[in-house]
Amino acid sequence: MTAIRLIQRALSAASIVVLVGCGSATIGTTGKPAMAKWVGSVSAPDGGQLQTTIYYGPWQCSAAFLSRCESKCAAQGHALMGCMWLADIKGDWKGRYLFMPAEAGGRLAITHCCCDYPTVSDGKWRRDTWQSARESFRRKWSSEFGAWPKTSGGENWAGHHIFDLAHGGAPTAAGNVIPVPGDVHKVFTNEYPACYAPGGKWLTPGPDRPYTD
Repeated sequence: MTAIRLIQRALSAASIVVLVGCGSATIGTTGKPAMAKWVGSVSAPDGGQLQTTIYYGPWQCSAAFLSRCESKCAAQGHALMGCMWLADIKGDWKGRYLFMPAEAGGRLAITHCCCDYPTVSDGKWRRDTWQSARESFRRKWSSEFGAWPKTSGGENWAGHHIFDLAHGGAPTAAGNVIPVPGDVHKVFTNEYPACYAPGGKWLTPGPDRPYTD
């Protein structure tokens, strides 16, 4: 198995997220440090090591991300209200290939297109479904990226739904949930209504590389 294939496996969930939102690969960084960061690792089948780093925003989407979101919303018969760049997931693989030391990596943006979707009528069912499935979801996620993060007091980080449940997001889709620390989750929760509201900052383009490692 090639190094590139290994890193593709490490970023498989992130790739799904890109389809759910309006994300893309990002290369290089500028700006202020991310609001928070998490690092986890798992052993690869060949004995190498896969490390996942999540950098947390939120940041205003770049012009390219906004354009993709606008096209996505229009294709569904909706108008774009805003776009939130929630996080970046960076994957790094180190191991051996053809008996030589080798490395590979990549970085993907996790974004959400706030189309003018109506709120759903089955919100309670979606929340209850997540509550029932979250323990098994965490175990599966941990097998791919490393132990689900916890607070210093041992409490699990919240699972944030990228496409929010209130507007029809899937409760347990592998690419629709990422672990988020409590303070960042509060910011996400507070900003989502603003993203869906007309004329807000989330419709204004931000930089292509909004943070530093």
